[in-house]
Amino acid sequence: MIVVHHLEASRSQRVLWLLEELGLEYEVQRYDRDRKTRLAPPSLRAVHPLGKSPVITDGGITVAETGAIVEYLIGTYGKGRLIPPEGTDERRRYTYWLHHAEGSAMPFLVMKLVFDEIPKQAPFVLKPLMRAIGNKVGDAFLDPNLGANIRFWEDALANSAWFAGDALTGADIMMSFPIEAANTRGLLRGNYPRLNAFLAAIHARPAWQRALERGGPYPFA
Repeated sequence: MIVVHHLEASRSQRVLWLLEELGLEYEVQRYDRDRKTRLAPPSLRAVHPLGKSPVITDGGITVAETGAIVEYLIGTYGKGRLIPPEGTDERRRYTYWLHHAEGSAMPFLVMKLVFDEIPKQAPFVLKPLMRAIGNKVGDAFLDPNLGANIRFWEDALANSAWFAGDALTGADIMMSFPIEAANTRGLLRGNYPRLNAFLAAIHARPAWQRALERGGPYPFA
């Protein structure tokens, strides 16, 4: 039995969605975030030394990192589903977007979150200074890079509804989280009709809705 070690309000929601798309049986082991730090609980270290989610166990196999989990599940159980044929342009696009999601997209979004949170956690006398530093970093570095990435995503959907072509693949499942995160932070307001259509399409999928029921509260829905 596949067990998903699922941290609330996290990237592991994509793993549940993938399992539902593949029609696989699985169990969900839920973990709550620390109410003050919002970090994963120490109990996750019993599953993986870094104590991070997502992690899955499949019999005696433990797989961490969302991209690695997606590749493992599709490669092991997909039977050709959710992945384009080898040697095609669609397969090259699939590979690129599968890795872009965490390699290029998420670092800027995480940094944006961190710099937005620093002033809230700082002592009262330091809040104005921390806010000024965060605004400077945002204006000079984070916002231009986030804007470039979001425009890149929008342009990538100009000729197909999905990132690797005309059919949903694991690449779309990977890209769903950075796009949802950007949308939640108000970064998709304006002229991004393709990205908003992408979100509407994935949220309408029965498998996505079943995964949401299994995973519990999810702030990006």
